[in-house]
Amino acid sequence: MKNIDKISRRRFLQTSGAVLAANAAPAAAVSSAAGDAAKQTPPALHKLLRKASIPASKGARVVIVGGGWSGLTMAKYLRRFNPAFDVLLIDRQSAFVSFPVSNAWLADQVSLDFLSHSFFDAANNHGYHFLQTTALGFEGESRRVYTDRGYVEYDYLVLAPGIEYDYPRIGVDDDEAQSLLFHRYPGGFVTSSELLTIKHKIHHFPGGTFLLNVPDGDYRCTAAPYERACMVAAVFKRRRVRAKILLLDMNSEIKIKKAGFSRAFEQLYGDYIEYLPSSLISNVDIEGRRVETEFDEYPFDDAIIYPPVRASRLLEEAGITDPYSPQKAADTDPFRYHLIGDERVYVTGDSRSQPFSKGGHTAHSEAQYVAEVIAAHALDKEVLWRSPQTMCFSAVDIEPLRAMSIITYYKFNRQTGLFAFDRTHLIDQWDAQGARRAWPGPRACIGTCSTFSRPCGR
Repeated sequence: MKNIDKISRRRFLQTSGAVLAANAAPAAAVSSAAGDAAKQTPPALHKLLRKASIPASKGARVVIVGGGWSGLTMAKYLRRFNPAFDVLLIDRQSAFVSFPVSNAWLADQVSLDFLSHSFFDAANNHGYHFLQTTALGFEGESRRVYTDRGYVEYDYLVLAPGIEYDYPRIGVDDDEAQSLLFHRYPGGFVTSSELLTIKHKIHHFPGGTFLLNVPDGDYRCTAAPYERACMVAAVFKRRRVRAKILLLDMNSEIKIKKAGFSRAFEQLYGDYIEYLPSSLISNVDIEGRRVETEFDEYPFDDAIIYPPVRASRLLEEAGITDPYSPQKAADTDPFRYHLIGDERVYVTGDSRSQPFSKGGHTAHSEAQYVAEVIAAHALDKEVLWRSPQTMCFSAVDIEPLRAMSIITYYKFNRQTGLFAFDRTHLIDQWDAQGARRAWPGPRACIGTCSTFSRPCGR
């Protein structure tokens, strides 16, 4: 790969500071340095250095970067806890697609309409603004978020930018190779296009070895890769495809609902799923279609490769990551979620530092609390810390639809200084009743209907 000079967000902000100073100062006072910086700025960047065309703020403005489960819930509840807030949600996508429950869609158990929703509908129904744009960075002193449609000023900022794949952790360092791997064998947990590609793979696979994997570390919804293996096997079984699903787990054992998933692998899909724990992927030969671990090589005919994940690079480029976090999580107060040293900037969802589940319901529950924290801060008040709730349903079969579930909270151990599970209720006996609780019942409506439309009788 050639060494191409790229303008980083940090460099962009450094350049923009001089240009903005030049634009704001009287002509006679413009320094030669600022003038030179303005002349050197590419024409395409000029629009980024202007104020974005958005409605004027009618109160303290809260800007939310990221329209996933965390950001969307945050926007709704900020307005509920403090109607005087002027809330602006920013996301680069034009519509929302839910990754929770997407495994059911892959197996034709729910429709795409159940997963996808309009950002505009959510904003209109709950009284906030939506701006489709990409956040490039932020500056705490001036309280500005820079986007590809100009800058936005804030009184409070919530960063919920999600996750990114960490391909170097599976031995793929080259940018071109990472791009090729992402497009040919997407993991299915970052963009909606990945889901469309994966569904086509599953429903048109002619037979052979189909490889899936479970990443190590923290990743979105701990049960999701195991559930996906079951859904893929169920589709293959229904289609009567002669296939072997090779499930490489980078962990030493199934991380959650172990008894239930183990039983499903053996009793339902013994002829399909081969589960291999402690299989740390060290390299992927994309053209040769094989993965390497420390001790073995595994060829495949098609694959869904889910790399370990890290927090959004937006945090790292802003210099706000925890130096001790292997996944580049934000350096935040573990109970109030604000940046250390800045109670105007908060980080939630996949990029936050706490080791809570990265599932959608956790983000939904957590965001309600953080919205209350921000609303209280604006009134010079405080709220007591409360744990988010993790509610996770996992399907293992589709004919009939059968699922299991777990509900848990978290507690802080002051002796160890770590969070741990608390009040866990696990049902790992998969059955049709568990499936009825999962899709698309009233509990799913709590996360879906009430976030996008009017509250479901609540």
